[in-house]
Amino acid sequence: MPSTTRKNVLLVYAHPEPTSATRHLVEIAIQTLEAQGHTVMLSDLYGMGWKAVFDESDFPIRVNPERLAFIDESGHAYATGSQTPDVEQEQAKLRAADAIILLFPLWWFGMPAIMKGWIDRVWAFGLAYGYQGAGNTYRYGEGGFAGKRAMLAVTVGGPDIDYSARGINGPLEQLLFPITHGTLFFPGMQVLPTFATYNAARIDAGRMASIESAWRTSLRDLFDAAPIAFRTQNGGDYPDRHVLAEEVMPGRTGLEAHIKA
Repeated sequence: MPSTTRKNVLLVYAHPEPTSATRHLVEIAIQTLEAQGHTVMLSDLYGMGWKAVFDESDFPIRVNPERLAFIDESGHAYATGSQTPDVEQEQAKLRAADAIILLFPLWWFGMPAIMKGWIDRVWAFGLAYGYQGAGNTYRYGEGGFAGKRAMLAVTVGGPDIDYSARGINGPLEQLLFPITHGTLFFPGMQVLPTFATYNAARIDAGRMASIESAWRTSLRDLFDAAPIAFRTQNGGDYPDRHVLAEEVMPGRTGLEAHIKA
């Protein structure tokens, strides 16, 4: 049974067309989550006119005005409350959220630039990385976002066969690994399997009804479904916090070695 505890859910989406499949998934998410009693927060990146470029203007008070070192400036701005207001507002939503859902079209095998820019600017040093001033001590399963859930809802232009295990584009879950394992799991979130909509530009009414039903089911299970079993840094599989122990998945390399079978 889905959890009946009321939660805060942040929807972050990136698509400029209001009739897109991505926007339709956003509307279904709002309806479904609010019907469950959850509070929905929304970040419509195109609608907000989000500044995607991470640059010197993100640091009104510089540590070093002579050389732009992003880690130093990000850490200083976050620690001293001197970040730009738009970044602080998004971080406030993140802190309040029990779950975050990123909704976007797959553009050239990744997220749109505006969403990447949201991550670049909002994932500050001291919050998403460099947590508690302890370097890489708290990452991959621990960190500033520990205890939160996350999920991707991705609309894909091509057919699912192209993204299958031996498909020409590569498995979708591997293409998205830098986001699910890196962007989301790195700072501590529990990441659910991706909800993918294929052939997104050619959806008839019958298939849309099926997609809506599956999407509502995924949303109802947001706080109950098992997350992807990524290996935690401090759980014993990485004795030096860098490389898998020899006895873990012996002979296996690549992305799949970092997920428990």
